Amino acid sequence: MTDAQALQIFRDSGALLEGHFVLRSGLHSRQFFQCALALQQMPIVEQLGAALAEKLRPLGAVTVIAPAMGGLVIGQEVARQLRLRFIFAEKEEGKLVLRRGFKISSGEKLLVIEDVVTKGGRLQETVDIVRAHSGTVAGIGMVVDRSNGAVNLGVPTFSLLRMNVETFAPDQLPADLAKIPVLKPGSK
Repeated sequence: MTDAQALQIFRDSGALLEGHFVLRSGLHSRQFFQCALALQQMPIVEQLGAALAEKLRPLGAVTVIAPAMGGLVIGQEVARQLRLRFIFAEKEEGKLVLRRGFKISSGEKLLVIEDVVTKGGRLQETVDIVRAHSGTVAGIGMVVDRSNGAVNLGVPTFSLLRMNVETFAPDQLPADLAKIPVLKPGSK
């Protein structure tokens, strides 16, 4: 799947929003990828999951882990496509943790899957969880890399759509963006 094909899926599904948005990172942007809108359609989930799974298959992982909420749907589909175990990390007191009895064995090879990445904070938290449980991160997969490859956690990383989406600190908004009402449509 090419970047153009992935971008078209977001446009066709209404999942690429235009306006003034606050991202989870606290940065502001003119574009917002609301993956949930695209991933509500199972044919799209299967298509994106298959494309990402093919990129990750050679890494030889045995488990997929995703941060909740954003990575759940695509993470589970990548695991299904690769016929691997699927677990997830979720927030507890504002921090991602393993719950629900999920375990990672020493040396277990995992793929970390996320829907959209801007600065990589939730990816880093998930990678840290894997390593804290003596697992090995075989690679990272994401649907949308808004950093255009700038996020580097020292493991093989793959995306379906890689873009450099302009982001701005709250105190450095361009005048045109500052005039538009701000929305925060993503998860917190």
